[in-house]
Amino acid sequence: MLDKSEYLHPDKECLSRQEIEALQLERLKKTVRHCYTNAFYKKRFDEMGITPDDIQTLDDVRKLPFTTKQDLRDNYPFGLACVPLEKCTRLHSSSGTTGNPTVILHTQKDIDEWANAVARCLHMVGLRPTDVFQNSSGYGMFTGGLGFQLGAERLGMLTVPAAAGNTLRQIKFIRDFGTTAIHAVPSYVTRIHEVMEDLGVDPRRDTKLKVLAIGAEPHSEEQRKRIEKMMGVKAYNSFGMSEMCGPGVGFECKEQNGLHFWEDYYIVEIVDPETLEPVPDGEIGELVLTTLNREAMPLLRYRTRDLTRVLGRTCPCGRNHIRLDRMKGRSDDMMVLRGVNIFPIQIEKILMQFKELANNYLITLTTDENNDNMTVEVELEELFTDDFQRLQRLQKDVTRALKDEILLTPHVKLVPKGSLPVSDGKAVRVIDKRTVYQ
Repeated sequence: MLDKSEYLHPDKECLSRQEIEALQLERLKKTVRHCYTNAFYKKRFDEMGITPDDIQTLDDVRKLPFTTKQDLRDNYPFGLACVPLEKCTRLHSSSGTTGNPTVILHTQKDIDEWANAVARCLHMVGLRPTDVFQNSSGYGMFTGGLGFQLGAERLGMLTVPAAAGNTLRQIKFIRDFGTTAIHAVPSYVTRIHEVMEDLGVDPRRDTKLKVLAIGAEPHSEEQRKRIEKMMGVKAYNSFGMSEMCGPGVGFECKEQNGLHFWEDYYIVEIVDPETLEPVPDGEIGELVLTTLNREAMPLLRYRTRDLTRVLGRTCPCGRNHIRLDRMKGRSDDMMVLRGVNIFPIQIEKILMQFKELANNYLITLTTDENNDNMTVEVELEELFTDDFQRLQRLQKDVTRALKDEILLTPHVKLVPKGSLPVSDGKAVRVIDKRTVYQ
């Protein structure tokens, strides 16, 4: 017999596969009818010769059109809204490249459901109202900070909106407030530990930490184990994206055997990125998600570009929501560094604003002492290497401009023209040397 205290929403978390699929079908039909009221989706439906009445089984989801990030940009800002703006209470946006950013709208009901989903995730790994939750994630337009804030508060925990950075302050908060759980990107957790060591702080002896929620950047199982060992905690992987709401889409349970994706909120598909046909369970493909409980901006068959595979649909924890492997990478050219999404074109756009710089550049990603770093090498348009002060000033200006654009500080190297490799075909702009474990 299940111990209901282990589940925040036992009526949803403990459904059988048959019950999950019945609920999904009910919500899918409702969502499709709702999307049909939007001009973008109605046009897509009409072009494909389908109507909401054609959706009678879960397999019929394959009849529906895919939605892409480009669709969101092309219909910027509110072209995919399914409710009037006056019914929306929140807007989140991702960073754009050279064009429009993606915009996601939420009604109050959407916000409430988002809070419930994140609270469910945190409860699943043993957190309770008696815990103190420190959120070391960015706030503002980025969904990570506010998403975990909502969920932690919904669960009833004392919540510390520490935001990102200022490591000395983070450690002071951890010790002074009796923090028991933290949300942070893996690379930043290692930074916290490094500073703790410098201060002579032992997380096992001098803090009450027991749980870390980690995600937002790719990391290996080895890195997770290393984090657990050095911090004396359990570290649980999470998955979220702004287009789906933010954090709360997928989360590990105490078994740590894959990410549970909440199927009362989403239909999960894994497809071949080229053919867009489903791949068998266990094979790596692109994650495609359909929202099932969203009012303001439901999305049908959204192509996440994230690569993963199905691990199973049952779990010793008692939850039968689908389990997916950690994200293996992306099917496009986006770089994820310390939880920040970066496109090479963003860097190019900045570099090309400096007349002193030539066209050729190279981005190198490395892992140094468990931290992911970016080096940007760019050729000078002219040789003035004998003017050290001028070079130093230019390097600082380029670094500052890049930081303002990508929200991270890269290491900028100014090199003589002709020193970087060139290609007769497509230019190689990114070399990823980060440690990757399979």
